[in-house]
Amino acid sequence: MNKKEIEAVLETFRIIVDTREQETPKARKRYRLMKRTERATLDFGDYAGNIDIDGIPIHDTAARIKAPCVIERKMSLDELAECFTRGRARFEREFQRARDAGSKVYLLVEDASYEDILLHRYRSKFATTSFIGSIISWSIRYNMTPVFCRAETSGVIIREILLRDMRARLEEGEYG
Repeated sequence: MNKKEIEAVLETFRIIVDTREQETPKARKRYRLMKRTERATLDFGDYAGNIDIDGIPIHDTAARIKAPCVIERKMSLDELAECFTRGRARFEREFQRARDAGSKVYLLVEDASYEDILLHRYRSKFATTSFIGSIISWSIRYNMTPVFCRAETSGVIIREILLRDMRARLEEGEYG
């Protein structure tokens, strides 16, 4: 695909929102920042990109989707700490499914930073060294990149990550 064809395909870009994501006022604000969204069931992750090639979507939203790049969003360090402690087995199974499918995962955590973890600015008793260790270990083990941002800007960050990933895949000839 040449540059002009890639740009034309990217005009069809939209974000798949997993059907398990709850519709809340904050979610609706996030979706507006994402611009174009559609609902479907993702096998892992909360968000993925979709485009049309020759008028046909690369992901059939009627089927369970295993996207090559997804974003797993957490609204806080408290939610992430819960996933790494009491919910660890379920959370790990999701990341194993992504790894087995060869997918890249961005773990987006709202209103948080590494400094917040190191200064224990969260309610859980999860030790800061274990928390940081889990994030770094999973980054290596599951092809995961942590991203920290403010909740108000997460929709833009999600869109930018997925759009740029899609552009790179088109430029590398993965689609089309």
